Amino acid sequence: MRYRLGVDVGGTFTDLLLFDNETGAFWRHKTPSTPHDSSEGILTGVTAITGEAGVDPAAIEYFLHGTTVATNAVLEGKGARVGLITTEGYRHIMQIARSFVPGGLAAWIIWPKPQPLAALEDTVTVKGRIGADGTEVRPLDEAQVREVLAQLRDSGVEAITVSLINAYINGDHEKRIGEIAAEMMPEISVSLSHEVLPEMQEYERTLSTVANAAVRPVVSKYISNLRDKLEVAGVEGKLSLLRSDGGLMSSQKAEEHPVNILMSGPAGGVTGALWVAKNAGLDNILTLDVGGTSTDVALIENLEPRRVRTTEVGHLSVRASSLDVKTVGAGGGSIAYVPELTGALRVGPQSAGAVPGPVAYGKGGEEPTVTDANVVLGYLPEDLLGGAFKLDRDGAKKAVQKIADALGIELMAAARGIIDIVNENMFGALRMISVQQGYDPRHFALMGFGGAGPLHVNAVARLMGSWPAISPVSPGVLCALGDATTRMRTETARSFSRLADDTDVAELVTLLDEMAAQTRAELISDGIAEATITSLFEVDVRYAGQAFEVPLTIDQRTLIEKGIEGILARFNEEHLRLFTFNMDTPHEIVNLRAVAIGEAPQLPAAELAKGDGNPSAAKIRDHKLWMDGAEQQSAIFDRSRLKQGDIVKGPAIITEMDSTTLIENGCIATIDAVGNILITPA
Repeated sequence: MRYRLGVDVGGTFTDLLLFDNETGAFWRHKTPSTPHDSSEGILTGVTAITGEAGVDPAAIEYFLHGTTVATNAVLEGKGARVGLITTEGYRHIMQIARSFVPGGLAAWIIWPKPQPLAALEDTVTVKGRIGADGTEVRPLDEAQVREVLAQLRDSGVEAITVSLINAYINGDHEKRIGEIAAEMMPEISVSLSHEVLPEMQEYERTLSTVANAAVRPVVSKYISNLRDKLEVAGVEGKLSLLRSDGGLMSSQKAEEHPVNILMSGPAGGVTGALWVAKNAGLDNILTLDVGGTSTDVALIENLEPRRVRTTEVGHLSVRASSLDVKTVGAGGGSIAYVPELTGALRVGPQSAGAVPGPVAYGKGGEEPTVTDANVVLGYLPEDLLGGAFKLDRDGAKKAVQKIADALGIELMAAARGIIDIVNENMFGALRMISVQQGYDPRHFALMGFGGAGPLHVNAVARLMGSWPAISPVSPGVLCALGDATTRMRTETARSFSRLADDTDVAELVTLLDEMAAQTRAELISDGIAEATITSLFEVDVRYAGQAFEVPLTIDQRTLIEKGIEGILARFNEEHLRLFTFNMDTPHEIVNLRAVAIGEAPQLPAAELAKGDGNPSAAKIRDHKLWMDGAEQQSAIFDRSRLKQGDIVKGPAIITEMDSTTLIENGCIATIDAVGNILITPA
């Protein structure tokens, strides 16, 4: 078996990329998503792409999948009904939560507090207590445990969470409750907080474990259903899912700890961009992943994507590592409208989605969308997916005319207004992950991908000052490429909570060694060769008395050579970058983490044949589009016929099977050695 198949399920399309490990050849395919059952769309795509490539499905060694099934379960409130068992006196832990309220002072008046994932009536307490030092203060009352479990079972809960005070340091009581629960209700999944998140701060630990329990039945059903359908289709390869932090995990681990795949979908684009950046010789990248429903943005510095210790989905914020991806409701299907109250043009976050889709798709859509505006302006030619998909330009014009009439302006001005607003929305998201994090966007290139990213990347790069603007090879299926080119990853955490001055380096190294052994064993059990596993370490540091920590990456060699002072120097540097000041307060080491990662697949990027700089052989036809307030003469080029070194002057359009790249006035595009389009000011 020599093939890797990456599959990414989006809100509008399911993207597939089949990669030949030996030759670097690849095939790509897009098929409409099937929101009622994602596995149906996947199976359709698998059948189509293997048929196109002439590959036996049994030859697929790895099936690598990014999914939003856990995300959607949270956003749509379709998670399981969770019963929560906690320590006596802590029954209201989910209701008290944290005092943070988003939206400034007015939010105290208008913010509707979200309902906890575990309702108060489904929360019970048990007697027994573990002390802060891990010793047993009071024994667990097992008779009471059986009573409350029977109560939860009879009330109809679908999943159980056990989160006891101080369980992060000693999980014996939680383990025993888990054993009794498995005995009394074997059909119900049980999540234990010391296994999901062995860290201090009981609210965050409880919330993360409850979230894990809520999505676990949904994810488990989805994975088992997908596994069965793949088996019927003849796919015998290993099924792995993309974690929120950009690594892979086995499908079995994903069923047990689905909290780690809450941001699986957006992570695929970042890992794909990382692979492209390595092959293009670029170190610093801002990513712009524009789909049909939303836009995801992220930051990669020195070929390392920025990670955060929290995963945010809607109002839910759980303590699980994820790539720092920001999402805005700005995509190709975002609907444009003019509210009667303000009379000002708005775009999104409402989306036409896959059904009915933009008006130009001819599937019954009636509301004007970003895609329709691009069609009206001539930025999106009427032939999509290599001519297999025809766009209805007249229908798009009629839809956008509604906006023009509401604003009292010309059709083209209204269409360009829609594009300008959606570009500004993307610009705002990019500022959140760059400027607001202390990074200068002018030191980064901007990579646009997803079905609509290359249409907007030139304009957004101009707003950001981020050059070159990059349209990678196969931008429409880059998330699937990311799924196919990343590596296995797992991590474990442990609370430390000690002043830096009182910390012994030798003790720290010993603890990290223990944690590394645990994570390496997990990957070995998933079939990863021990010699190919790399261990990384992270430490959370804060000023004593602070309520938040700064995560730092460390390695044992530096730790042994530079000691605790080396960690503190890193902390001071990072704190200064983030907040522009440092303090003379003592430092506290809060949490330790060990990360184990498998070997990255050595998947080559095929080099293009060299050209003479003249793209005329790739020209399809002359074309007219609307830009800078007037109709402009331009040309449409076929990307598959462009060669290394070819230069295309804007305004121009470059089409391919899965996306369209727009080069604006005053810019030029150069084709690099591996086929990326690099756009810069002329």
